[in-house]
Amino acid sequence: MRIIGIDPGLNSMGWGIIDWQSGRMRHVANGACTTGAGALSDRLLALHDQLTDIFKQFSPDAAAVEQTFVNKDGAGTLKLGQARGIALLVPAQAGLSVGEYAPNRIKKTVVGVGHAAKQQVAHMVKLQLPGVDLAGPDAADALAIAICHAFHTGAARRLDRATRSKVSV
Repeated sequence: MRIIGIDPGLNSMGWGIIDWQSGRMRHVANGACTTGAGALSDRLLALHDQLTDIFKQFSPDAAAVEQTFVNKDGAGTLKLGQARGIALLVPAQAGLSVGEYAPNRIKKTVVGVGHAAKQQVAHMVKLQLPGVDLAGPDAADALAIAICHAFHTGAARRLDRATRSKVSV
């Protein structure tokens, strides 16, 4: 299964792609969709176009996005939410359902601590994907989101198989 993780942002939307098979992960690619200054509509279009190109190039089978947290800056939160809309729209246009994870759940899954620093997340991503060259902190976060989705999807499948095998006995 090829999984894309997306870390929403209006200036820089991180993305990271892993292949997950039989409990093993392999790094495929990572980067960031970026926008310059300008009208919000132009920036959202740029994010949409760049993310769509990534989907065409790598053909992911699954997608995961970080949930938005509300901060003190209401206008900033609203803009982040609009960028997050693009992060949800592009996978939906590709026919994929999207897993959504809270930042603390991602950090707990990847690092083991729900309030880990960005440097700790990047370090653990490098440990779990040996040889990865991170394109920046947003790409590292996106790979962490993909790893989180792989673990939770794999756990859900194992639980489903175990439940079905007990029912049929």
